[in-house]
Amino acid sequence: MYIQKHKVMEVLEKLRDDNHYYGEFGQKYLSNSVIKTLLENPKSFGQEVEKTKAMIEGSYLHTLLLEPEKADDFVVVDASTRNTKVYKEALAESSQEILLLQKEADEMRECADALTSNMEIYDIIRDSSNVYEEPAIKEIFGNLWKSKRDIGNSAMTIDIKTTSDIQKFKRSAWMYNYDSQAWIYEQQWGVPMVFIVVDKITKQVGMYTCSDDFLQRGKDKVIRATEVYNKYFHPDATDDIDEFIIKDIL
Repeated sequence: MYIQKHKVMEVLEKLRDDNHYYGEFGQKYLSNSVIKTLLENPKSFGQEVEKTKAMIEGSYLHTLLLEPEKADDFVVVDASTRNTKVYKEALAESSQEILLLQKEADEMRECADALTSNMEIYDIIRDSSNVYEEPAIKEIFGNLWKSKRDIGNSAMTIDIKTTSDIQKFKRSAWMYNYDSQAWIYEQQWGVPMVFIVVDKITKQVGMYTCSDDFLQRGKDKVIRATEVYNKYFHPDATDDIDEFIIKDIL
């Protein structure tokens, strides 16, 4: 797939808007978010993904750190659970799939405070040369891939993550395909990827760079995902997804 150079800026400008990035326009491009689907459950490729508690928490944390003036756009419900009448009524009155509970919003504010109260992390996040929520699009292995980095400058790309156990983050980085994310982002921006992580429970903060082995594992995932996409979903696909079979050795 090829995109003319004079169209790139037009596409990038449109992708800055989350409504386009996550909506019909952005769905024309592959992204790291489809890696898991293509590798584990390709029959569900292209189906709408239900928004989860983790997703809205992450979105709120990113907003607190990167666009704090938009934090009030989130509807926060003072309810103990999502099964309460108060929550269900608030959800019905909104146009959202899921709303934040007050205790979740408080936890994310504590996470944001933990990050910004660490001077080294604060200086990285607030560097005057930073660009925030910057989209990119690039042809990789014959298909166009999109992404949007949290923070970036000429020296690095920074992605902010939360975890429930920072001691297990290195393991979960593989499980959640942060390796393929890092490899894709390094292809798109040409600078090293750095993950800044905050533990939701202990509020410990970590900073993780990417080894060559980590990036190679990510590249391998992208190659395998591309093979599945090309085989079943590319305009020139050779196979019917209904014929997909999991084959392995026990």
